[in-house]
Amino acid sequence: QVQLVESGGGLVETGDSLRLSCAASGRTFSSYTMGWFRQVPGREREFVAALHWRGGSPVYADSVKGRFTISRDNAKNTVFLQMNSLKSEDTAVYYCAATSKPYISRSRADYNYWGQGTQVTVSS
Repeated sequence: QVQLVESGGGLVETGDSLRLSCAASGRTFSSYTMGWFRQVPGREREFVAALHWRGGSPVYADSVKGRFTISRDNAKNTVFLQMNSLKSEDTAVYYCAATSKPYISRSRADYNYWGQGTQVTVSS
């Protein structure tokens, strides 16, 4: 059974940083693309960032480019999302996701597996 478990969310102030982690288990993810999405109540889940497990150039949403960094630790089967210069509009539940598609996708419909989400709240 595939499991994705997020951690690292919390309450911070504008301009602060947070690092989210996503621990993956249940299968070998070496051929998967890992993504981060976020969702605010009443709005659709939106793409944040994605990275193929084998590396290569990550992809970011325009709203987070230059502030967020996605990375991975293959040995620990863990993907990270480093979030710097946080803004109040970054407040959301952040989800880790995985897809077996052979390309980096921004579409949540392409992702097969999802974590339970972790809340990030940025106070202004």
